[in-house]
Amino acid sequence: MSVPANGLGSALNDKILAEHLPAVGTRVVIEGAEQLPAEADSVLVALIDGEDGLELVAPDAIGGAAEELLAAFEAVSASAQPESITTVPAPASLDVNAVTAVGLGSDNLDAEDIRRASGAAARRMTKAKVVFNTLGAIDAAAAAEGFAMGAYAYAGHKSDAVEKEESAPTTQKVVVPGAGDDVVKRAAAISDAVATARDFVNTASSHLYPETFANAAEALGRDAGLEVEVLDDEALLAEGFGGLNAVGGGSSRGPRLVRLKWAGNGDSKNTLGLVGKGVTFDTGGISLKPGASMENMISDMGGAAAVIATVVLAARLGVSTPVTATVPMAENMPGGKAYRPGDVITQYGGKTIEILNTDAEGRLILADALVRASEDKPTHLIDTATLTGAQLIALGERTPGVLGSEEFRDRVAELSQGVGENGWAMPIPEELAEALKSPVADLRNVTNSRFGGMSVAAAYLREFVGEDIEWVHIDVAGPAFNTTGEYGYTPKRGTGVPVRTMFSVIEDLATN
Repeated sequence: MSVPANGLGSALNDKILAEHLPAVGTRVVIEGAEQLPAEADSVLVALIDGEDGLELVAPDAIGGAAEELLAAFEAVSASAQPESITTVPAPASLDVNAVTAVGLGSDNLDAEDIRRASGAAARRMTKAKVVFNTLGAIDAAAAAEGFAMGAYAYAGHKSDAVEKEESAPTTQKVVVPGAGDDVVKRAAAISDAVATARDFVNTASSHLYPETFANAAEALGRDAGLEVEVLDDEALLAEGFGGLNAVGGGSSRGPRLVRLKWAGNGDSKNTLGLVGKGVTFDTGGISLKPGASMENMISDMGGAAAVIATVVLAARLGVSTPVTATVPMAENMPGGKAYRPGDVITQYGGKTIEILNTDAEGRLILADALVRASEDKPTHLIDTATLTGAQLIALGERTPGVLGSEEFRDRVAELSQGVGENGWAMPIPEELAEALKSPVADLRNVTNSRFGGMSVAAAYLREFVGEDIEWVHIDVAGPAFNTTGEYGYTPKRGTGVPVRTMFSVIEDLATN
């Protein structure tokens, strides 16, 4: 397996992951330059529908070729509709092979429009070796991030993967006008973190299970200078992590708990705990899932993948906010030692739980981790998980549900929308929390109602958050794994959501 080129200033996560995973996705090199570099073989421009017809955005970025180039796109009836792609041979005045235009619609643009347009173009420009992305003249950071995220591709285990790699450029580079060193470093690190989360989610459970997942997380953490602790199944049993022990008990591949600590690089008054669900495969256990689409349950560790990538990103960029990730990992299988409906288990920290459904397993391992994370006494705590099908019913495939402490919840949702991950604030009605009471234990892990499942899960998790901690739960059951078509900078399968939301929160906590 060849190691893909890494983005300039990135975390080199792909090279670390290549030692632990059977395949990793592609990255691109990001550079800044104000003029078309001599090495470029392709130019990316943007089109809008102006008052007098088709218009080139930021025409100064390509100098005197703008008028001739616009005529070429008009001749082939190029569209300015958002994310539409048109490629024409380069005019003689541009020393490149081809010019690709991406539609932006109108000139009423924000950063997410630029990210998505750059990403959509990147998915169609895979044969280009060096791309001069003129969208950087509008927003350099968004153009760089969008192109790098859009260029991600995962070949996986295909036997002809080597042949395909040889037919594509060994290194793709995007050159972005307006991108100084700080912009390049940040964009490369963020896009690499997103790719890291995607790599984990895309890896088959035959190769990614609690032990190997923990090993890869440990390697990433140590390489980034984090303090790392890994508890294996024996340690988890000895220390009373009842949720992890129950969920992981049916598998021959025992559970793990990984702790990754970034001490911060400054004097931030805030500290953040991150918790991510790491169910490396979810059969549902004794409450077996239907067979249809069960293969997608390789993605049930998407929350853990995002949390690991985010804390490593915080260290790579040297943020001032201290961040500690607590990552529970388990495989939910219906083996001879599996936990059963009707069992009563004891979560880490002492609360007893009546199990009504073994397919509501994620909240059990998250609860253990939330108690452990609360022992650090962070000012703020975020957990994220591919937790409930109810999230998809309520908000669809692309919109994370954000629940928790109201002020912090609303701020996280706002930040999520600002980076294009589109989290949406949702309530936790008290009557739903009341339904979690059990006649034989402190709580039951589900209610007997099919209503409000996303809020019910959050109500359960809230019980395990320490006092005086601002807490948010982000449900990414749909957004973490794209089973429909590609769009913008989002590929099929692993998406990397909500890495950018959580990192935006880390930066926000550093300044507030």
